[in-house]
Amino acid sequence: MDYKVEAMKESDWSQVAKIYTEGIVTKIATFQNEAPSWEEWDKGHYESCRLVARTGDIILGWAALSPVSSRCVYAGVAELSIYIHNQYRGQKVGTALLEKLIELSEENGFWTLQSGIIKENTSSLNLHRKCGFREIGYRERLGKMDNGKWHDVVLVERRSKVVG
Repeated sequence: MDYKVEAMKESDWSQVAKIYTEGIVTKIATFQNEAPSWEEWDKGHYESCRLVARTGDIILGWAALSPVSSRCVYAGVAELSIYIHNQYRGQKVGTALLEKLIELSEENGFWTLQSGIIKENTSSLNLHRKCGFREIGYRERLGKMDNGKWHDVVLVERRSKVVG
C-alpha cells in the first residue's frame, strides 16, 4: 500500500477522532470513554510531534506526543500515543508512524519517549518493542473499565541515542 507519513492538521481531526474511537471500543487501547474535542486534544499534545499516515484523503493511523509533566527537568520526556485504523492494522503503518515519530522527537530535543500500554494490547507492546522500547515495569490493576474489568498497564520507554 502506498501512503505517506506527514504532520497532522486540524482538518484531519474528524478521521483521527474516528480512529481513536475505534481504539476506545476495543477496551484495551485506552482508559478513555470517548474521543475529546479537537480543542481539548490540541491543548494536551505537542504541536511539533503529531503525525498521520495517509493515502490520498484517507487517514490510516496517527501518532502524537504529550507532556508528562510541566516541570522543566522533564522537558525532553514525552508520552506517546499511537492508533491505527482497524482496516489498516498489520500493514506496517504503525511501524512507519512510530519510526518517523521517534526521528521527529529527537529533532525536537526529546530524550525519552514513554508509554503505558494495557497488558492485553499485545499488538501495541510488540510494535513498541520492535521500535526499540523496553519494558520498565507494570502497574497492577491500574484502571477499571466501565465493564468492571481491571487492567494492568505495562510501562515502556525508549531512550534516545542522540539526545540527552
